[in-house]
Amino acid sequence: MSAPKLLLVEDDQALAELLEYRFDSEGYSVRVTADGDEALVLAAEETPDLVILDWMVEGTSGIEVCRRLRRDKATAHVPIIMLTAREAEDDRVRGLETGADDYITKPFSPRELLARVAAVLRRVRPALAGECIEVGDIKLDPVAHRVERRGQQLQVGPTEYRLLKFFMEHPRRVFSRGQLLDAVWGTGSEIEERTVDVHIRRLRKAIAVGNAGDPIRTVRSAGYAMEAV
Repeated sequence: MSAPKLLLVEDDQALAELLEYRFDSEGYSVRVTADGDEALVLAAEETPDLVILDWMVEGTSGIEVCRRLRRDKATAHVPIIMLTAREAEDDRVRGLETGADDYITKPFSPRELLARVAAVLRRVRPALAGECIEVGDIKLDPVAHRVERRGQQLQVGPTEYRLLKFFMEHPRRVFSRGQLLDAVWGTGSEIEERTVDVHIRRLRKAIAVGNAGDPIRTVRSAGYAMEAV
């Protein structure tokens, strides 16, 4: 299983180095910047699994970085933890309303931050924690790369597996073909969007068991979504 990708945006060099060391020791892949503008560039180059974002950083402020990440379709789903010295209730509310998933004020315990990051990832991306994902009667084991439905092991191709895993990590959310291409094949892929339809058909065939319903929903003029059936 690949290491969770963490983007740390912190302008306190000593704190940034400490956190980078702690997260690296826990198996995370960490990129660090003290600049809000660079943070947006890094997030665009490679979508992180989670962002730790200080409010007061160089360049574009942390709160504006949070707002822009939420507006970008490629990063709209990425969890964000605000890390800041601002303690006022209004600031906490503003941070959460802007799109932060959690808010931690300084000073703080690095151990607590590690625990909160792990908790957020378990909640929004179970596979990153090595936990099985279940949507309806389908169960996916990201460690063993095994898919089961109604107790029956399924034979799923590598591309269809990645597609299914992405859907199961984001149940009920509708994704366009372009979003699925970026998430499953990688940003900048030259594969045509209609290729997604081919793999959706293959995935539907691979997970068809008896009279079980089709969990992949086609949303006209929008894309596809996965729901429990």
